[in-house]
Amino acid sequence: MKTLNCAAWTIGALCLALMSAQADELALEAELAQEVEPAMVIAVPDDVDDAGGPAPNEPSNGRFVWAPGPPGTGGGDSGYARFTIPIEEPGTYRLFGHIVAWDGNSDSFWVTIWQDGNNDADDDPNPQASKDTNYRWALNPKGNNWVWDRVNHWLDGGTFDRAWELEKGLATITIWAREDASMLDALFLTSDANAATGRLPTDEDRERQRNNFDLSVNPSGKLASAWASLKTR
Repeated sequence: MKTLNCAAWTIGALCLALMSAQADELALEAELAQEVEPAMVIAVPDDVDDAGGPAPNEPSNGRFVWAPGPPGTGGGDSGYARFTIPIEEPGTYRLFGHIVAWDGNSDSFWVTIWQDGNNDADDDPNPQASKDTNYRWALNPKGNNWVWDRVNHWLDGGTFDRAWELEKGLATITIWAREDASMLDALFLTSDANAATGRLPTDEDRERQRNNFDLSVNPSGKLASAWASLKTR
């Protein structure tokens, strides 16, 4: 979604040129994912107290997703949150998560971004099963407050920021549970090469997400064929 407001510009050609240079971005609420598969569930901070706490501070829109569990237990590898989104412009994209990671046993997810026919996107149907570390995301920093963290490869030799070459059309972001008690409040996908952090969804972002980005009423070209394929995954 282009973020430049052209109302302040009086020269149409200049406005269009500036818009074309703006980064595309999407801010997503985790609890508004099209699919939330157990053991991943939608939760509020009081649910964390019930699971052994301590509860985080208030998340965006009051809710988040996690696989419930107390600190320090590890375990998990069951369930996911899945988002089907439109990519309006091809490019290199970065993904940030608004997360809480209590400790070294509650600080990771698996992450895949899939596009039909795009060999530059991820193509692992289930990293929970394959254990492919290219899809393992180590959450940092640790603590009890929501923080932004860029999705990385957590490889045996360290952690390295990830990026995806995405084409125009639909994409599916899946955040797979890896360790119980890892918490996800929001996602921010951007093609801005200078982005160092994410931003929380606005009311407008949430409304677009609740309306499924109007994907069901956009039957043209690549979006339609990708939508049909994505519904089967």
